[in-house]
Amino acid sequence: MCGISGIFHYEPTNNISLEVLKNMILALHHRGPDEFGIYRDEQTGLSSARLSIIDLAGGSQPISNEDDTIWIVFNGEIFNYVELRPPLEQKGHRFKTKTDTEVIVHLYEEYGTDCLNFLNGQFAIAIWDSRTKTLLLARDRLGIRPLFYTCDSTTLMFASEIKSFLAVPGFHLELDKHALSQVFTYWAVQPPRTSFENVKQIPPGHFLLYRENKMIIEPYWQLSFQAEDHQSLIGETEVFEQFVDLLIDATQIRLRADVPVGAYLSGGLDSSTIAAIIRKYTETPLDSFSIAFSNEEFNESDFQQEMARYLGTRHQVVQCTPEDIGRVFPDVIWHTESPVLRTSPAPMFLLSRLVQEHGYKVVLTGEGADEFLAGYDIFKEMKIRRFVARDPASAFRPLLFKKLYPDIPRLRGSADFLMAFFQRKLMETDSPFYSHLIRWENTARSLRFLKDPLTESMNYDEIHLPVDFEQWSHLAQAQYLEVVTFMSPYLLSSQGDRPAMAHSVEGRFPFLDYRLVEFCNRLPDGYKLRGLNEKYLLRKFASGFLPPEIWKRKKKPYRAPIKSSFFSNHQPEYLADLVSEENLQKSDLFNKLAVKKLFLKASNENQLSEIEEMVVVGIISTLLLFDQFILRNGSLNQTTSAPIKIIDKIQN
Repeated sequence: MCGISGIFHYEPTNNISLEVLKNMILALHHRGPDEFGIYRDEQTGLSSARLSIIDLAGGSQPISNEDDTIWIVFNGEIFNYVELRPPLEQKGHRFKTKTDTEVIVHLYEEYGTDCLNFLNGQFAIAIWDSRTKTLLLARDRLGIRPLFYTCDSTTLMFASEIKSFLAVPGFHLELDKHALSQVFTYWAVQPPRTSFENVKQIPPGHFLLYRENKMIIEPYWQLSFQAEDHQSLIGETEVFEQFVDLLIDATQIRLRADVPVGAYLSGGLDSSTIAAIIRKYTETPLDSFSIAFSNEEFNESDFQQEMARYLGTRHQVVQCTPEDIGRVFPDVIWHTESPVLRTSPAPMFLLSRLVQEHGYKVVLTGEGADEFLAGYDIFKEMKIRRFVARDPASAFRPLLFKKLYPDIPRLRGSADFLMAFFQRKLMETDSPFYSHLIRWENTARSLRFLKDPLTESMNYDEIHLPVDFEQWSHLAQAQYLEVVTFMSPYLLSSQGDRPAMAHSVEGRFPFLDYRLVEFCNRLPDGYKLRGLNEKYLLRKFASGFLPPEIWKRKKKPYRAPIKSSFFSNHQPEYLADLVSEENLQKSDLFNKLAVKKLFLKASNENQLSEIEEMVVVGIISTLLLFDQFILRNGSLNQTTSAPIKIIDKIQN
């Protein structure tokens, strides 16, 4: 795992500064503190901050092909590099290292941009082909690793994190108000936008290619949920066996590393299954890590400890209080580089610090199971709402709503209240966004706190739908929307890559192996959501080797305290100045009167609604972002004691 950055001029200039390249990559030192590398020629500068995981001694970046005409910097892991290397050697390619990075270079030599289709991994790639004067930037299929770029009429710059651009003299950021409206609607900025004007991200599964004075951005892989014809499907036994084989292999290849690999244990089905596979099907010793909350409403430590004892792992726990969340929240936003509506990234930030303190660089986690095996209540909600819509006068069908969202106090009401809440847009079953209408429109009530909300986003036209979307099942449509609007831009970013890499920790996700994803997406709905029982195949598998109290557990969403993190006897010192009238005036982003009333209500220890809590987090995180990236234009640490390798092709 690494951080990468670079500068590319459309025409040769000979004026790419080594000092600027150095400062850009040192801004990402937390992503790869072990060593740094820089390549420069008359047109391109590439830089890398390395977190050494594979080929510790020989894997320094940038890495080239045999004749030094193609260079790469790479953030991520290619898990099938072991299988990819021999065919390349048979074709005559000569390797200098044992890294997965060098495999990509030779694949590109052989196949050009089609090389991306061979890669099973999580990655952000920059390749400079000096023979054809081609720059290739690419991101993994599901957007596990980030890659940003900004460009003008002469130059393109790219980086793993936006803060790297602040190391370039004269570069300034401005918050994108449209992106802010997206956060206050979908919970996340939607690619290719970012939180900042004139900075974009390569969307998941896409590449950017600059060649012959032309820039193109195209997908090389697209998410599809087209189920196979029921008549041609193999039986359930064969489906189950294929699922198990894929999941075990996806887990095993993610253990490939020259450093120890740990695992997160949330106490739920997904992470417990991954940890159990490691213990059952490999000889890998295992340390496990988890979060324990002081507030019992969020705490799952009993289940975590039970799984650790059952598996015999060496278990480490970070104790997290609301005060801890409030204290580290500014650091969290510095790393997310985006407003958030939940405090959930903060405990993940503390957890990755615990992992780092115990000498680990790599952990396996359970992300992805809920999206691709239909584990979330939003999928059940969609199913129940469509069932109720077929007979809206029924007095019995709305009782099913009681099975939803048991962890949200407001939604534990009577059937009449639940029917009133869930009947909004009930009959709009022809809408392609039906599954998410309540969530998005409920969240969009928070737009009134913005000074200039962009309400046209409520048309949802900015959500790209595949051409065959209408042919998918209703569950598949809901899964697609969950993945592209929430999982990729939020869960894998603000709650995934960023808090982990803040402490130089690489998360690996077996459920996001693209082979397993494609397999699950071809299955009929009943293999995922059977009735209202979620993750059918996974539960069937886990029932063979996990305790019943784990594999039978209903999904408990990962959540963290909000109101008590900012409004208590230990209110963070920064909060008063942050939401002061002077600062609200300076940022010019929010309706000052509405913000004042909301924060007064919270300070007076009144109960806040779910949406009000989310708005509080959204306002605080946005103002922190404004302070850190706009007012102070970044506070970059540009020093290191690690070695810096410089490859300079410019003849002075």
